This record gives sequence, C-alpha cells and structure tokens, in this order.
Amino acid sequence: MMASPTRSAGQSHSPLNDEPLLRVINVSKKFGNFFALRGVSIEIPKNSIVLLIGPNGSGKTTLVNCISGVYKPDGGTIMFNGKNITGLPIHEIVRLGLGRSFQIPQPFMRMTVAENLLICGQDNPGESFLLSMSRKNWKDFEKKNLEKMHQVLKTIGLQDKADNLACELSGGQLKLLELGRLLMLNSKMMLLDEPIGGVNPVLAHNIFSHIVNIRNEFGISFLIIEHRLDIAMKYVDFVYVLSAGNVVASGTPKEIVEMGKLYEVYLA
Repeated sequence: MMASPTRSAGQSHSPLNDEPLLRVINVSKKFGNFFALRGVSIEIPKNSIVLLIGPNGSGKTTLVNCISGVYKPDGGTIMFNGKNITGLPIHEIVRLGLGRSFQIPQPFMRMTVAENLLICGQDNPGESFLLSMSRKNWKDFEKKNLEKMHQVLKTIGLQDKADNLACELSGGQLKLLELGRLLMLNSKMMLLDEPIGGVNPVLAHNIFSHIVNIRNEFGISFLIIEHRLDIAMKYVDFVYVLSAGNVVASGTPKEIVEMGKLYEVYLA
C-alpha cells in the first residue's frame, strides 16, 4: 500500500493538495538477473518536497531514471499529472513538465548564465516553420523569455552572475543554475539527484532554501535523492527509504528518525 505524504509539523504555508502529481505504481526494473527495483510504489503530492534515501545500490537513481524516461520499467505504471508516462521518450516527459537534474551539473560551460537560461525557454517560434515567419511571434517570445529569465535569476540568487560564463561559477552556483534551467523549462515537478553533493554546508543550506522558495513561489513539487541527511531532513515534507530495490519505510522526517528504520538500513 502506498503511503501518502503529509506536511511536516511546524510549516507555515498552506496545506498540501491530496491529489498526487506523480504516482509510481509497482514499478520493477532488472538488469540481467538482478532486480534493481522490486514493485516500488510511491506518491508525490502537488506542492511538496519529498526525499528519497537509502544506501548506495538501493535503487534510488534507477527509480528516478525510470520516472524521467532514461530507463523503461520492466513492470508497473508511472502516472504524472493524470497522464500515463510509462516508457515515454525523455523529451516528451520534459514537455509535460517533469524536469530532472543530475549529480554533476551539465550546463553549456562556454555560455553565460543568462544564455544558459534563455536557451531553455519553451515554445520557441523557431521550432515551427510557420510560426518562425512572423516577426510578432519572435518579439512576443523574446520579451516573455527575457522577463522569465530575470524572474528566475532572482529566484535562484544569481542576478549578479548573469553575464558570467557557466565555467566561472562555483560548484554550488552550478547546482543553482541547474534549478534555474528546470524553471525555464516550465517544470511542474523536479527530480534532483544529490543537489548538495560536494557543496559546503553553508551553500548546501542555501540551495535547499532556494528549493523551498521555488516550491512556495511556483508551486513546484520535488523528488530529491540526497545522502546528506543532516541537512536535507530539515527542509522536506516526507521521506521514502529504499533498500535493495524495495520501499522499506516512509513517513515524515521525524517519523523516519524515530522508527529507527533509517539506522537499520544504513548499518545493515
């Protein structure tokens, strides 16, 4: 039975909508004779931040790869915003509003921060032969794209880096740029793989603060893989624990810590 995330105590923003944005139902994935996922079921409500944890080899990245279209599941169903996305190509999943980042940021290093954001603008008239013929279409698109870029720069705190090349940014700033690129893609939900990996603690807290602000400002949901639990647990609403391809526990951060399952999984 799938556990449904609920708000952590003490949060001041509005209650969660009970309607799940993402539903993963009995998803399995194997490589040869090895089952990386064994009938995994999770739900991510709208306007929520959910943490996916577990030791190395537990199936976390495989699950995110199945959700984002990198892998096709061997069994089960993945529903996003009411649509069955199981096995859809990556570009179609992104177009539906499900964006994904990787452990190592992959921006265009010789482009500026602003250019990296602008290139992710959706519904470019240049993608259509007929629309590209109209000057008005181009002007309207460029205006809206620029306005959104400035809003995103402010949201991720990189206003003063707009003209810097991506290769000039720190590791933590590159992680923030990845969030900005997903915002420009009109993501309704972001799948983040270790967004604070290799980042100093001060900036790590800053990145999670930006994630919370993005959720609050844009109503975006998050499913986050992260190993630095001492930091991540302070910012999320709900936690799923994976071990050997199975969901072995789920609950609020407080519930997970108190049930002791976390220690059993990591020390096994």
